[in-house]
Amino acid sequence: MKSSMKKNLKKNLNIIILILITLLVLYFSLKDNFKETVTQIFTMNIWYLLIAFILLILFWVFRSYPMYTFCKKINKDFKYLSALQLTLRTQFFNAVTPFATGGQPYQIYHLKQLGIDYASSTSVVLQNFIVYQIALVFLGILALITNQIFDIFKNIELLQRLIALGFIINALVIIVMFVVAFSKKMNKFLIGFGIKILTKLRIIKNKEKKLKKWDESINRFHESAKILLKDKKTFIKNILCNFIALCCLYLIPLFVLYAMGNFNAFNAGVAIVTSAYVMIIGSFVPIPGATGGLEYGFVQFYGNFITGSKLSALMLVWRFITYYFGMIVGAIALNIKKVK
Repeated sequence: MKSSMKKNLKKNLNIIILILITLLVLYFSLKDNFKETVTQIFTMNIWYLLIAFILLILFWVFRSYPMYTFCKKINKDFKYLSALQLTLRTQFFNAVTPFATGGQPYQIYHLKQLGIDYASSTSVVLQNFIVYQIALVFLGILALITNQIFDIFKNIELLQRLIALGFIINALVIIVMFVVAFSKKMNKFLIGFGIKILTKLRIIKNKEKKLKKWDESINRFHESAKILLKDKKTFIKNILCNFIALCCLYLIPLFVLYAMGNFNAFNAGVAIVTSAYVMIIGSFVPIPGATGGLEYGFVQFYGNFITGSKLSALMLVWRFITYYFGMIVGAIALNIKKVK
């Protein structure tokens, strides 16, 4: 009962923080040019906005394929639609938790419901996360190289430091995930160390039984990891799928810009590079949806091409499509399951 209350309190606190920061973002976005920004939003071309939404759907479609291929190797009866459904539901949990940490635990839980044991589902989710992170960092590296060659952005010291910090965090995440996925000795050492501490604190009573149980889980986990890694072509294909998915996501600001009737401010290549920079900055903001950090990065980088009410409108519509709309779709997908 107490555990359930604590979980609900934490969830509600995350949502309250998200609402407060969203309101602050709206205030600072609209306080200087409210009327002009609202006019820009309500006079946008519906067809270009539709393309922006289609790009988001393509992002989900391509993001679902790696999960499907990884699960298929464990369970031959696993369907692509199950992976797509899981991707949509994950949007909600990622949106309402700091660093998007709620998505992976839900994926493990849901895959268990679909008949994949916890050790195998954990391995699948970890592999899926690794290929996504590799694609994210690779795109970021390409963005840095492109900026060095074409000098798209001015040298702003604060932004450079934030980008450097974002790269370091993402690179460390990949290294840690690889260690967890493929180092059986490291996993056994960490689990054993944790169980010893919990035994001394009298939280765990039967130390040997727990060690045996975890040892079996770790063995199943690494057997699953070996199965997934044996097919290197699939692994590379899944990185490519995530790369394409991110490109679709990064192109959304371009079509929102077109919806405002502006076809000259920046092109597709600049949109991808700029969005990659924005995502790198947002990756280390410890607030649900990286709210505040992503908006700041977006305004700072896209502010090199457009300003005033057009920039505010671009940011607000982009943020709705890429974040709030996904959260709404995820919530609907979860509630449809409950109704069934």
